[in-house]
Amino acid sequence: MWFWLALGSAIFAALTSILAKVGIEGVGSNLATAIRTMVVVVMAWGMVFITNQQGGIKDISHKSWVFLILSGLATGASWLCYYKALQIGDASKVVPIDKLSVVITLVLAFVFLHEKFTVKSVIGCAFIGAGTLLMVI
Repeated sequence: MWFWLALGSAIFAALTSILAKVGIEGVGSNLATAIRTMVVVVMAWGMVFITNQQGGIKDISHKSWVFLILSGLATGASWLCYYKALQIGDASKVVPIDKLSVVITLVLAFVFLHEKFTVKSVIGCAFIGAGTLLMVI
């Protein structure tokens, strides 16, 4: 199941890039990010209520609150940078660089989460990095 959800995430992320590139024309990147964020907020809270998970708020630990807030701040910074880059650059160049987050995530997961860094993951990181360079040069 996780594979299909991850694939759905990739498909929707691809659509996000194309739709955003068209939609951001003539709109300030910060305003566009704010509009996108409001849509995401409504959609996320809608899913919370549809799945009846709103009661779980009181059970969230202090540690989880801190890390969820930090994650939200990182997401906001990422979106602000992404929309500005998308506004002034070609989607075909911005998106591959943005996807270097895969390589960075693998390194951070190894360093901070002590996840295994296998030969396959090293080779995959190298291919992603090389592919990104080939696409943007």
